[in-house]
Amino acid sequence: MTARSAGGRTIAVVSAGLGQPSSTRLLADRLAAAAADALRERGAGAEVVTVDLRDHAHQMVDATLTGFTAGALRDAVETVTGADGLVAVTPVFNASYSGLFKTFFDLLERGSLEGLPVLIGATGGTARHSLVLEHAVRPLFAYMRAVVAPTAVYAASEDWGSGRSGGVDGLPERVARAGDELASLVAARPPAAARRDAEDADPYEDPVPFEQLLASGGQ
Repeated sequence: MTARSAGGRTIAVVSAGLGQPSSTRLLADRLAAAAADALRERGAGAEVVTVDLRDHAHQMVDATLTGFTAGALRDAVETVTGADGLVAVTPVFNASYSGLFKTFFDLLERGSLEGLPVLIGATGGTARHSLVLEHAVRPLFAYMRAVVAPTAVYAASEDWGSGRSGGVDGLPERVARAGDELASLVAARPPAAARRDAEDADPYEDPVPFEQLLASGGQ
């Protein structure tokens, strides 16, 4: 897990790449950087925290068998569920997301991603797998009641290093647009820290005086 520049908003990045380095992690980093830059342009600080699922693979299998997470995996889960925004990127295997990717999100508690802005991405060998984002990944986060950015970014082998061609946006343009969309969604919500403080606030810490209650009830 790595972090970049401290700030008021946190973007969690989940990368399900199996290699090291991997094109999945590379795409995840580019999407997160684009979102963080767009947030800073809006006057909001940004911190990026990355969760490489390959580092937690054995703990994830254990958690599916025992029913609870612990240690570094628990920290990774809390990073994701406590973030202001999420970038989630998976490699494509057999026309769907990877098992590692699905297992991680299966471990999250019900409602833990509700309302969370999410930017989804995927990588694969050819462009014909790009619809995985729409028929598999987007429905997964819709089921979890997250708010998914309109632009999903798929990167095939041929996309790396390519630019705009024939009026079609290249990978850099799609990454920038998706990052800007995620930043807009994140900026529109109160910071996660502020929401947690509000949830943890004691409703009896500053009670209304009884006399004031009587006075208001008589009006």
